[in-house]
Amino acid sequence: MADDREHRIIEAFVELADSLASGYDAVDLLDRLAHSCVGVLDVAAAGLLLADDHGRLHVLAASSQAARELEVFQLQSDEGPCRDCYHSGTPVYVPALDEVTDRWPRFAPYAISAGFTSVHAVPLRLRSDTLGALGLFGTTVGALGDRDKALGQALADVATVALVQEHAAADREVVAQQLQAALNSRVALEQAKGVVAYVGDLGVNQAFDVLRRYARDHNLRLTEVAAGVVNRDLTAQQVLAHARARSPVT
Repeated sequence: MADDREHRIIEAFVELADSLASGYDAVDLLDRLAHSCVGVLDVAAAGLLLADDHGRLHVLAASSQAARELEVFQLQSDEGPCRDCYHSGTPVYVPALDEVTDRWPRFAPYAISAGFTSVHAVPLRLRSDTLGALGLFGTTVGALGDRDKALGQALADVATVALVQEHAAADREVVAQQLQAALNSRVALEQAKGVVAYVGDLGVNQAFDVLRRYARDHNLRLTEVAAGVVNRDLTAQQVLAHARARSPVT
């Protein structure tokens, strides 16, 4: 089991490093990173929150619809591990959610009702600045081990690298523009997923897979395909037809 986990960790970092080295779509890469967290850490789901230039947090990526809904609820209720992590700039580790209902009277019961029993969050850090937080959600009670804590922070650091290009790291205005561009891309992607899901009578996760497949097969960025669907330069029918030609969409 240990060798298998080590292999999954290596695969995850090789894939992420290859994406960074060869040119990447930040939103697509961060969705993959959220899924990688589930594959290599002792958690059931993961989500990434990013702050805009006013300090408001937004959901940028999630490993599942349940994780996305939990992250959204954090923002709506204004409480939870990712919010605390972002504002403090330090990790938050909660091995047992039922022991922190006083701390998060709305978030904790909601998360427990969704099937999660432990939650953790690590900051997306750029030197002394915190850009957002990576949320890690477990379905079993228990603390993260030291190796998982270090690995979780390493994955959060990869997310930061993906969001902020190295040559612009010293320019706060350029960094803010890049972060806002990532948030705008996420909005367009959510809209495109909704259009494809409606036209194709699919779930949103299936719609995401359809968009990603079209982008990869046509050597396009995921955000370019999403923008095309939203702007009607590319129809949902075209995207769906391509996916069905490759394999049935169920």
